[in-house]
Amino acid sequence: MSLEELRKKIDDLDHQIVQLLNERARIVVEIGKLKSKTAKPVYAPDREKQVFERIAQANKGPLPDRCLAAIWRELMSGSFVLERPLRIGYLGPQGSFSHTAAMLKFGQSVEYEPVADITSIFDEVSKGHCDLGLAPIENTMGGGVIETLDALIDSDVKVCAEVLMAIHHNLLANCSLEEVEKIYSKPEVFAQCRSWLSTTFKDTQTVPVASTARAAQMAADEPNAAAIGSSVAAELYNLRIVCENIEDITNNVTRFLVIGREDAKPTGEDKTAILFSTAHKAGALADVLHVFKQYGINLTNIESRPSKKKQWEYYFFMDFFGHRTEKYVQDGLEEARKHCLQLSILGSFPRATELL
Repeated sequence: MSLEELRKKIDDLDHQIVQLLNERARIVVEIGKLKSKTAKPVYAPDREKQVFERIAQANKGPLPDRCLAAIWRELMSGSFVLERPLRIGYLGPQGSFSHTAAMLKFGQSVEYEPVADITSIFDEVSKGHCDLGLAPIENTMGGGVIETLDALIDSDVKVCAEVLMAIHHNLLANCSLEEVEKIYSKPEVFAQCRSWLSTTFKDTQTVPVASTARAAQMAADEPNAAAIGSSVAAELYNLRIVCENIEDITNNVTRFLVIGREDAKPTGEDKTAILFSTAHKAGALADVLHVFKQYGINLTNIESRPSKKKQWEYYFFMDFFGHRTEKYVQDGLEEARKHCLQLSILGSFPRATELL
């Protein structure tokens, strides 16, 4: 076939695809009507996971699974709008890594609400001002995020999904590398790029600020200034990416929790997050951990925070494989409660298996 004939074939297929997508969208509208009658949430993490799994199973190539996943993510983003526009709260300002993670998870068609701190994300969801929120919970280099752990203690929201995002730092500026006199970023980011900075810059001043997005804003307004931040921040604040991927360790990943007012239904590949406190006595935590070992519950993370109510008492945040509706999980949690002053289930959610 000639080039023109092949292009005509693509045009015909594009026309069919558009018709099929809109046929799918009309069904989405009907689903939205049914959900509104039963007050069911628009976002269903368990259903989302099923859709992606079926798309991967149906894919016989040559397109890679990640390509189709990206297409369907935007398709589902548009579907949310047809049912009811979703509002997603995240740690702002625009261009932060939290903003990037939110867009990668929920696409371009939903509404995003930047807030000043992590506690406000939980407050906005709890009050119903946002349908969902996205908050960082841990980083492979920096460990647990204290603000999120504290917010989980004080809030009544549920964890309904998780997001894994590779963190890549870039030097952003509107001048050349040799002209940079000052670099803005978060203190943690400077630490993650320490080797690169010491090799590339000798006397350049590094200035810590509240967020990488704020750093980009400041660099855009000053001559001979740069920021370390994301590619999204570069686009938003009209900065050039002078150097890409300057982090010292390439497998730097941040895990985010998606919070809502309901958790997710079982998918067969789930995690559950809990929060508990123990008395200040020898072996109290070991007793709880022994219960999980007895019931074959595989822990994936554990963090501690002071209770703030009584000296030397702590809250423990923990997540593990399994859904709260599974019998062995229910039995294990019931037994663990006997060794706790308090135990709360923060939610069950599909396990994230791939980086966004």
